[in-house]
Amino acid sequence: MITVQELMSDTLHTLSTHDTIHTARELMLEKRIRHVPIVDNRGNLVGLLTKHDVLAVSISTLAEVENTVRDELEESIPIGEVMITDLMVGYPTTSLREAAQFMLEQKHGCLPILSTDQKLVGILTEADFVKLALHLIERLESVVEKV
Repeated sequence: MITVQELMSDTLHTLSTHDTIHTARELMLEKRIRHVPIVDNRGNLVGLLTKHDVLAVSISTLAEVENTVRDELEESIPIGEVMITDLMVGYPTTSLREAAQFMLEQKHGCLPILSTDQKLVGILTEADFVKLALHLIERLESVVEKV
């Protein structure tokens, strides 16, 4: 059985409930990520913020509003007011098939991964599955070329 631990990313970019939407948007742009786990000061997962959540509360760049005004507005909105708190999680030992099935059926773009003591240890995203698919396609192509 292939487990979540073999595919998840353990390089985590997290924020707290007191950080702002502006901070989250900047982090997402800088790190090129779409999901930010929100943790407390002990590393416990308390929520999740997605790019969709940030876009939903941000002023569109198409609006005739100066960037400084948009930034000020986003800096006034704490993540704790916007984040998703009703989360499904996985564990490092969760089967990759089970995680993929869940994400597909529930239309979730990621699955936070917790240790047995409930600390955030990783995140499994759609991008991880695309990387896996690309790897498997390359291996399949090399086998087909040999035939």
